[in-house]
Amino acid sequence: MTQSDLKRKREIKNICCIGGGYVGGPSAAVIANKAPQLQVTVVDIDARRIEAWNSDNLPVYEPNLFQLVQPARDGTKDRKPNLIFSTAIDEKIAEADIIFIGVNTPTKKTGLGAGKASDLGWLESATRRVAKAAQGETIVVEKSTVPVGTADAMREILAANAQPGAEFEVLSNPEFLAEGTAVTNLLHPDRILIGCLETESGYAAAEALCDVYANWIPREKLITMNLWSSELSKLAANALLAQRISSINALSSICEAVSANIQDVSYAVGLDTRIGPKMMNASVGFGGSCFRKDILNLVYISETLNLPEVAAYWKAVVEVNEYQMARFVKRIVHTMHSTLSNKKLAILGFAYKKDTGDTRESPAITVAQRLLAENATIHIFDPKVRREQIYADLQTTLDDPRVTVSEDPYDACRDAHAVIILTEWDMFSNKPPKSGNAPVPQRNGRLLAAAATNGKPAESADGAVSASSSVSDLPATAKPSPSPSRQKRLDWKRISELMEKPMYVFDGRNTVDVVALSELGFRVEAIGVASKPRSTR
Repeated sequence: MTQSDLKRKREIKNICCIGGGYVGGPSAAVIANKAPQLQVTVVDIDARRIEAWNSDNLPVYEPNLFQLVQPARDGTKDRKPNLIFSTAIDEKIAEADIIFIGVNTPTKKTGLGAGKASDLGWLESATRRVAKAAQGETIVVEKSTVPVGTADAMREILAANAQPGAEFEVLSNPEFLAEGTAVTNLLHPDRILIGCLETESGYAAAEALCDVYANWIPREKLITMNLWSSELSKLAANALLAQRISSINALSSICEAVSANIQDVSYAVGLDTRIGPKMMNASVGFGGSCFRKDILNLVYISETLNLPEVAAYWKAVVEVNEYQMARFVKRIVHTMHSTLSNKKLAILGFAYKKDTGDTRESPAITVAQRLLAENATIHIFDPKVRREQIYADLQTTLDDPRVTVSEDPYDACRDAHAVIILTEWDMFSNKPPKSGNAPVPQRNGRLLAAAATNGKPAESADGAVSASSSVSDLPATAKPSPSPSRQKRLDWKRISELMEKPMYVFDGRNTVDVVALSELGFRVEAIGVASKPRSTR
């Protein structure tokens, strides 16, 4: 493919996204809205997923995502539809000028590198399908999180299986989305990375993709680099973010032992501009589809490069996360007189964080399984996680008497001996609403200060903007839907009247005001806060 050929192809008209998950669907919706002159198609082998994308009940929950999908998919009086969801994979590949591949790359379960290396089976399958169906000159964009060097494998597969007249250029364009804030991350990214071969045709392909993003993203945020740097940047970003969480979680255990308060410590440390406030909120542990998977992939890469010390360093980040969950359960058992037998525990929150229904690697799974091992009976409530998903994650069934999934949080808490908060949904909190991107420090649960936002969207402790997107970012016809995390808050006084006595609250997310709940008769055990603070005399 010559540079002149690709320059001619810069007039991109048709984009195809392979994979209708958290990457493909939201990305396609934003591109379709911001570039109405483009035809954007999402394809997937799962017909049920495509059917859901074409309905009012999308397969991916993200605040304000439906408000982006609907006008682009269905059209309005002022615009024609330009967003299609289809199972006609080969047909749509053949029509596309640019193809995004955003399929799952889970951790291998068996074989060489099991438990650490990425399983690239779905990615290879999608690449082979592109090679056999694409026509003419096509830019293939690697969106999935992959090991360094994957683009070379894709180029080899494409070259070996290309149809007559078909030519390809492969780009790396990793996504940096945080679930629950994906819409904002796509509308207002920190940066867009585009990796390409350092050739004339590689640069031309990267420029073509830059032209797509330039429909709504300033050019200074579009960063080009070589393919391998782009691939490694995604793994490195997730590893460093997870490392921060594990570091603050490690400090939380010290706080509990010496009667310090982790929220004070994280606030003070976060004010240091060399460190910053992001990812500085202690919790029961990190979850999601990326952090553990990507760090273990980095461990495996280090091992294969014969760098055992580097591998051990990154492995320790994961081990601290596992330790935090085990320590939290041990604290529950110890506080409740060393036995959970015949005790009902209400679990509030099962998603790995608020504003998403995703439970992959959620700390709630590990905590719930360990509580069941202690012969507890658990009642679970989460506003966005489906009942069947919870049972599947716990590897049990509807007829298991030990596990009940409640549709109402008060039903979950009725006759419970303890409430365990495992997701930071705003509806669980009794703290005054706060603004700012730093953890709000407390002294025995009393608010001391909050950082000002200076008119910018507030950011959560994981560095993601907490408001999914501003209303002004949505199409004029869209009506923002309320996030479950901002629904009516729980009445903790009512909960106190429903529970068995004594009443315990184990706050794995530092979501509640300790003093306010204590005044209602609860004994509150919070991450990074000592059970019995030392005397200040």
